[in-house]
Amino acid sequence: MDIVDRDLEKAERGASPERFPGPKSEEYEQVQRTTTSSTSSSDSTASSRSVVREEIGVSRINTQRDLERHPTELSRIQTQRSQHTGTVGRSLTSRESRKPLPNFGGGKPYPPPLPAQEEYVVEFDGPDDPCHPQNWPLKKKIGIALMLGYTTLVSAFTSSIFSAATVAVAEQFGVSDEVGILGLSLYVLGFATGPLAWAPLSELRGRRLPLVFSMFGFSIFQIGVATGKDLQTVLLCRFFGGVFASCPLAVVAAVFSDMFDNRTRGLAVTVFSMTVFAGPLMAPFIGGFIVDSYLGWRWTEYLVAIMGFLAFGLDLIFLEETYPPVVLVGKAAELRRRTKNWGIHAKQEEIEVDFRELVSKNFSRPLRILVTEPIVLLLSIYMAFIYGLLYLFLTAYPIVFQQIHGFSAGVGGLPYFGMILGMLFAGVTIVLNQPSYARKLAANNNIPVPEWRLPPMIAGGVSFAIGLFWFGWTGYRADIHWIVPTLSGLFTGFGLLAIFLQALNYIVDVYLMFAASAIAANTFLRSLAGAVFPLFSIYMFGALGVNWSGTLLGCVAILLVPIPVIFLKYGARIRQRSKFAPVFPKPPEAEE
Repeated sequence: MDIVDRDLEKAERGASPERFPGPKSEEYEQVQRTTTSSTSSSDSTASSRSVVREEIGVSRINTQRDLERHPTELSRIQTQRSQHTGTVGRSLTSRESRKPLPNFGGGKPYPPPLPAQEEYVVEFDGPDDPCHPQNWPLKKKIGIALMLGYTTLVSAFTSSIFSAATVAVAEQFGVSDEVGILGLSLYVLGFATGPLAWAPLSELRGRRLPLVFSMFGFSIFQIGVATGKDLQTVLLCRFFGGVFASCPLAVVAAVFSDMFDNRTRGLAVTVFSMTVFAGPLMAPFIGGFIVDSYLGWRWTEYLVAIMGFLAFGLDLIFLEETYPPVVLVGKAAELRRRTKNWGIHAKQEEIEVDFRELVSKNFSRPLRILVTEPIVLLLSIYMAFIYGLLYLFLTAYPIVFQQIHGFSAGVGGLPYFGMILGMLFAGVTIVLNQPSYARKLAANNNIPVPEWRLPPMIAGGVSFAIGLFWFGWTGYRADIHWIVPTLSGLFTGFGLLAIFLQALNYIVDVYLMFAASAIAANTFLRSLAGAVFPLFSIYMFGALGVNWSGTLLGCVAILLVPIPVIFLKYGARIRQRSKFAPVFPKPPEAEE
């Protein structure tokens, strides 16, 4: 790990010392010293000020109120500081100048050093501070969650509604069906590139700004698709629409992490994941009915533009900032205004954006984790396969239900509800498993063991393979009733959500402070698969037929099933050798 990675790891260990084995006190003191020191014009001044701040920091800890020493409050404060340490622009070493200091000006000498900077840093007022998003009323949090769930649904819904229009677009502009499918692939390709900008922006300026801005841009580009006079305009607007639509996919899960604690976050993320996967499956039959009607294919884009503007309006009016460091920025601004004390500030206001650090923290680290960490690499390959198949089904289902069974475009999209029901079953199964997981967590002193996430993923892998074989060997003949291949969606849908959700939770549990980088690498790889799979699906089904194509995909799915089994058995050993994953103490069962 480079120096930035090591600093971030130390900060995270200081934030939650009870979650990491080994010496803790020295690391905690080092974090305190690091966060209270700052650069100055001379080495001697910096040294003396650092000593003063260390003494002040110790005295403050010893004289704080009992409420402020509450473990929840200390954990939140240190978590905010570790988030701040890992944010783009926080490391000021990259901005140091070798030029001599200029004169102060006006014939005035340099003023004396200010008091300790840490004394002016705004914090939350105890574990029950109503300003903290986790302490908001449940009704308010549910309202924001539903609103952002709709926003995410719009982004995912738009990705696949164009699949019903590909043939009409190809006919209108005189190109092949494969070129028409580019409108679908380029949108998903935007999912791969967009988070590289939206994720760091959400850390610098909070969650609200990128969500509101992206939904406005998304809606504008959908109008561009609907009114495009040539194919290149349609394709380019689809791509940039996907770039803007990727923001909810990258940021909404972080909003849920801001608002919900460990006990309820799993349920919130489950609902979020269901919108990500159910959205693409709900759109084809709606788009099919629109294309078959007098409205034509352009109204598939007018519809999602209207939905996007509605999401933009809701987010603009009702969405409040949830990122704790930025919430404190607002608190500091109010205190400065009311007290006339210009020194009051939040940690987030110390950030200076540096391009070299931007590359290091948002491009270099995710690629290093993807290449060097077997857990991220193998799970990303698995998730890329299932995510690619999600969009491959957008061409496979029309072949089975429209070409073989003779359904119209609208009616031919209804069998997707088999997969949606399968996802609902997976979501219910995971939610029902939460109490068991909570009991294990409590028995292990609230130290999570990542491998506890894997059994539902293994079951999902087996179910997913069964569904692929079922679909292939029941959907290739018209004399087999259409309900039979439709029911295969119960197994594929169950497997899709179970694999995706539990693999995502496993990556977060394993990498903790580097989870954002690990998920960024995972998102990049699976979005590429989602963009590429529809392009070769027509050729594969045309050459092999539905039955042997399903067999080929089912065999690949079976080959991938051992991945979570390997991690269930050897995951702890692999994590011990990782450069990025913290080492957890063994659970009580293993010690016995």
